[in-house]
Amino acid sequence: MNVTSPLVVFDLDGTLIDTAPDLVASLNHTIAAAGLAPVGYEDLTFLVGNGAKMMIEKAFVLREKPLNAEDLPHLLERFITHYSASMPGESRPYPGLVDALERLKTSGFRLAVCTNKIESLAVTLIERLQLTHHFATITGGDTFPVRKPDARHLLGTVERAGADPRRTVMIGDSINDIMVARNAGVPSIAVPFGYSDVAVDSLGPNHVIGHFDELTPALVEGLLQRQAA
Repeated sequence: MNVTSPLVVFDLDGTLIDTAPDLVASLNHTIAAAGLAPVGYEDLTFLVGNGAKMMIEKAFVLREKPLNAEDLPHLLERFITHYSASMPGESRPYPGLVDALERLKTSGFRLAVCTNKIESLAVTLIERLQLTHHFATITGGDTFPVRKPDARHLLGTVERAGADPRRTVMIGDSINDIMVARNAGVPSIAVPFGYSDVAVDSLGPNHVIGHFDELTPALVEGLLQRQAA
């Protein structure tokens, strides 16, 4: 495998893995310490996408309660401790994902993860779901000084994977994923089963797949060829 091998970069929460039950459980455990009412699955699209710290901050916004800055580190530690201890919990790969990863790798593609989740949490979750061997690199929201949708997060991931941005496709479920791809100049594939608060086709991805059975080497190569034309 060389630098000209196509690279497919995946978001994590809501794209690779359905993490909703465990994110909700850990967030509710965290905000209970501040006397906040629990959040529900219907709140996920507002809460998820920018890492644990932002989830906590948004939960306080949702519950219309001020958050003291000095309380945030303790709450973040509470979240990380609870979430780490329960992994993988009920989190599971989306249907067809593992077959898609194997299909791409068999065709010589390189794979990576680029998520705004804290890197240590992302790595642990992927390890415990026994998916680590599929990926050349896993980068999180604290891996670099920037995070999605800043192009440097995706481009840094591409570099760590030993790949070429001109041979890269980004797959995700949210505006951050579509925007980071656009900012980095790479084509994007959106999935509609994640945690976006709007229909993903309205975000302007290059392609939408409704199931990972649709993620084929031919689809990726076709997007790369159109991007290069």
